[in-house]
Amino acid sequence: MKRLIIGTRGSDLALWQANFIKDKLTAIGVEAELKIIKTQGDKILNLRLDKLEGKGFFTKELEEELLGGTIDIAVHSHKDLPTVHPAGLTIAAVTEREDPSELLLILKDCVSVSHKLSLKKGAMVGTSSNRRKAQLLAIRPDLNIEDLRGNVPTRIQKLRDEDYDAIVIAKAGVNRLNIDLSEFHVEVIDTTDVVPAPAQGALAIQIRENDSELFEVLQKIHHQETADEIGVERKVLNLFEGGCHMPLGCYCKKEDGQYEVWTSKAETNEDFPDRLFYRVDSLDGLAEKIVAKFSADRKFPSKVFISREVSEHNYFRKALEKHHIEIDARSLIRTFPIVTVLDPFYLKHVDWIFFSSRNSVEYFFKLKPTLTKHVKFGVAGKGSEDSLRKLGHLADYVGEGGDIDEVANLFAEMVVGKTVLFPRAQDSLLSIQKALKPETKVVDLPIYETVIEEDVDRTEAEVLIFTSPSNVEAYFVDNLLEPGQQVIAIGNSTAKVFDEMGVKYILPYAPDEISLAEAVFGIEIK
Repeated sequence: MKRLIIGTRGSDLALWQANFIKDKLTAIGVEAELKIIKTQGDKILNLRLDKLEGKGFFTKELEEELLGGTIDIAVHSHKDLPTVHPAGLTIAAVTEREDPSELLLILKDCVSVSHKLSLKKGAMVGTSSNRRKAQLLAIRPDLNIEDLRGNVPTRIQKLRDEDYDAIVIAKAGVNRLNIDLSEFHVEVIDTTDVVPAPAQGALAIQIRENDSELFEVLQKIHHQETADEIGVERKVLNLFEGGCHMPLGCYCKKEDGQYEVWTSKAETNEDFPDRLFYRVDSLDGLAEKIVAKFSADRKFPSKVFISREVSEHNYFRKALEKHHIEIDARSLIRTFPIVTVLDPFYLKHVDWIFFSSRNSVEYFFKLKPTLTKHVKFGVAGKGSEDSLRKLGHLADYVGEGGDIDEVANLFAEMVVGKTVLFPRAQDSLLSIQKALKPETKVVDLPIYETVIEEDVDRTEAEVLIFTSPSNVEAYFVDNLLEPGQQVIAIGNSTAKVFDEMGVKYILPYAPDEISLAEAVFGIEIK
C-alpha cells in the first residue's frame, strides 16, 4: 500500500491522536505521514462553541481535504463529528475507547471536601460545554459556570493563572498527553454523575467511501465493541437532531454480557436535566426507545412514595418536582444509638473504617472518635460518601452500583492483611465482612439499632421506593400493593426480600439520588 497522508488539527492532543493512529498503522506495515490542517474551531476562540455557525467546526476542513484527495485519512475525536457524514466519506474504524470520565481540576485553596465535587460554595468553574454545565448545576446549583475555550494545555494554564477556581476537562485528553496535575486537587467525576458526550474518549478514522482497499486495511485496527457502544450513543444524538452544543450526554458500556446505557438531556444549559438508565441484552432498537422516553407528551406518575426523608434541595426531589410529581417521603423505621461512649480500644491499629450506610457514618462521628491521619475510609455507596463529606472526610473507596456482593469483593481485595473497623447497625447483614480474606482483621462495632414503626399508613402513590429490608417489612405488615402500583428496590438486600415475596420490582443502577431519579423517569404510566 502507498504511503498515506493523515490529516489532523495542530493541537497537542490532535497531534497525539494522529501519531497514535500512525503508530498503529506502522505496526501493521503501513507507512504514513501527518498533514496539519486548521479548522474553524481552532481559528475562532472568542465565541462559545454553540455560537459558531453550522456543525463540524472542528472537522469540516479536514473532511474537505479528504474529499479533495490531498489527504487519505482524517483522525478526529469522535465526539466532535456530526452524526451525518458528508456524501462520499465514511468512518472506516474506531479505536478502543479511553476512559470517558470528566476531570475537575481545582485550585487547592478552592477545595472544600465537605461539599459534593470538593468545590467551595459559589466556585467559578470553567467549561464551554452545555452538557457539562446542565449536569454540574443539577448537582451543585450554587456554582458559577463560565465559558472556557482553548486546547487542553491552554485551559490548564488559564486555571493556573487563577482565571477560574476550577475547570472541567475530559480525562481521556489528560491521559493521552500525560499531563502532570500535581499542583491541583483532581476530582474524577464518574460517568454516572456527569454523563459523557456521545463517543467521548473514542477516535474516528475517516476515509473516502470508495477507498475499499484502505477500508479493509483499517479493519486490523478497528475495535468493534467500542463501535457498538458509541453507535447507540450517536444514534440517540442523531434522533434528537443535536450537535455537540446540545445539553445531551449518552454513555453505553458492556458489563458482564449486558449493555448499560445512561442518558442525560436538558432543554438548555441551565435547565435541570432528565436522566434515564437502561440495562439490556441487545442494542437493537434501544436508541429509539431512549428518545421516546423523552417525548413531551409522555405520562409521569402523579405521586411517588419513598421510605426515607428527602431534603428540600435533594437531587431526587428536584428531578421529580420538575415534572410536578408529588413525593410522599417518610421513613418506616427509627434508629437509636446503642453506644454512647467509644472505647479507644476500637481505634487501636485500625487501617480502614468501612461504613455501609448514612446512619453508620452519623452515629460513629457523634461518638467524637480520635482518628490517626493514616486511617482510610470505605463506603458502600454515594449516600454514605455524601454523609462522610459533610463531616469533612473523603472516602478512599466508594462502592459503585447496587450490587453489594461486587462492592464487598472489590473492597476485600484492597484491604488484604489490614485491620478494618465496621461501625454498623445491630441487625446488619455483614455482607462486606463475609467477603474479607482470612488475613484481614475485623473490628466489629455495633453502634445503633433499628426499630420498625407500627401502624404504617398505606400510600396511594403509583410508584413505591423501598430503601431497606426493614422498611419493606414495616410497610407490608398491614398493607398490600394496589393494582397498578410499581416498586423500586434500592440495593440487592432489599430486592431479595421482594424476590421472596414474589413481587416484581425495578432495581436502579445504584442506591443514590441520581439513580433513583433515573428509575422513576424510566417507568411507564399507562
